[in-house]
Amino acid sequence: MLRFFDTYTRTLRDFEPLNGPAVGMYTCGPTVYDYAHIGNLRTYIFEDLLRRVLVFNGYAVKHVMNITDVGHLTSDADSGEDRMEKGSRRTGRSAWEIAAMYTEAFQADLRRLNINEPHVWCRATDHIAEQIDFIREIEARSFTYRTSDGLYFDTSRVDDYGYLARLNTEGLQAGARVEMAEKRHPTDFALWKFSAPEEKRQMEWASPWGTGFPGWHIECSAMAARYLGPYFDIHCGGEDHIMVHHPNEIAQTQARHGTRLANFWMHGYFLQIDSSRMGKSMGNFLRVQTLIDEGYEPLVWRFFCLGAHYRSKLNFNWEALEGARAALNRLRAAVLGWPADAAAAPDAAFVARFTDAVNDDLNLPRALAVTWELVRSDLPSGVRHATMGVFDRILGLDLLTWKPEAVAIPAEVQAVLDARALARKERRWADADALRAKARDLGFEIEDTPQGQKARKVT
Repeated sequence: MLRFFDTYTRTLRDFEPLNGPAVGMYTCGPTVYDYAHIGNLRTYIFEDLLRRVLVFNGYAVKHVMNITDVGHLTSDADSGEDRMEKGSRRTGRSAWEIAAMYTEAFQADLRRLNINEPHVWCRATDHIAEQIDFIREIEARSFTYRTSDGLYFDTSRVDDYGYLARLNTEGLQAGARVEMAEKRHPTDFALWKFSAPEEKRQMEWASPWGTGFPGWHIECSAMAARYLGPYFDIHCGGEDHIMVHHPNEIAQTQARHGTRLANFWMHGYFLQIDSSRMGKSMGNFLRVQTLIDEGYEPLVWRFFCLGAHYRSKLNFNWEALEGARAALNRLRAAVLGWPADAAAAPDAAFVARFTDAVNDDLNLPRALAVTWELVRSDLPSGVRHATMGVFDRILGLDLLTWKPEAVAIPAEVQAVLDARALARKERRWADADALRAKARDLGFEIEDTPQGQKARKVT
């Protein structure tokens, strides 16, 4: 049975789709005012694994992801400036230009990491009409009030507001220290913000309430309902969305449609560096390009993320990443040594154990353990090759198509290889071991394969 942890109920639940084999899945996308960092991308790897597991189980997934290119302020308390305007000032480009630039960079990172792109990309700025219509419906049901700087959602009108985050709204009210301004309650949030009279924003639109721009939260409620309906199967995001963004999405949808928007709410947990959260505001974030510049393939990062459950913190350091690279290369070398056999079928027992692992709330660490057991097994190589092909539909590591990079072998290393081949032929094992060590000193690792010695450069 396929089961996932639902943040809304705080339980592991059996997954039963709402509409037969069709599954609607919405994942909160990036705010494109800067590059995505590898912590952000850990969440997108988790969501990719979820989608792959759903497809693996025979479901037809419709995956929708938003691009936030307006309305996300620098504070979740509806204060500060729009991040896009801030990014524009930082780069010297228009808000529209940086939205396009960082969207393209984000999509390139997804491709580098073998993350399937969503079936539907939806930009907030392309759906202003849907957001205005959504707000008008909420207003007609008396869930809003107006202040001097915008139209706000009145969270006191929702009986169970904040249930996703288990918020103590009464406690928040009693000890409120947020910037209240004209807000009636600490948890109220902006649906539509007015442009300041003294400024001309790059991104602003006319609305029934005045010229301005939508708040951050309304875009997801409006676009998710537009493409998946007002109640669909799964909504995903990072754990930072549990306290504010996702409770607000739910409240808006309850006000308009009477649903909690999604049947399952699933969240990936933070990446940490030196025991603190990685983030742009922390000034400690690394990009995929940073890893590439340090000599790591992007798929090493994907493999690294597979080693921890998506609902556990993952700590980054370069030593651990180096360990992941070595392990991935061992796995690749093993698979490379298994010739494909068209007559061979995947091993049913291994596939069943792997499936049990991934179907148990995406337990990839256990699935990887099964993968290594397959590597060490005495099954025929053709069967292992076919079985690994099944596993890689989830792992997404391109194991069956990987080929080692062609590396020029220096003459002195080739001489060592030739001498070692002769030593092995003459069964002089101690000499062969000494020559392997000499090659390592020269920067090359020698691997013995069914096809003979292979030398790869140690990076």
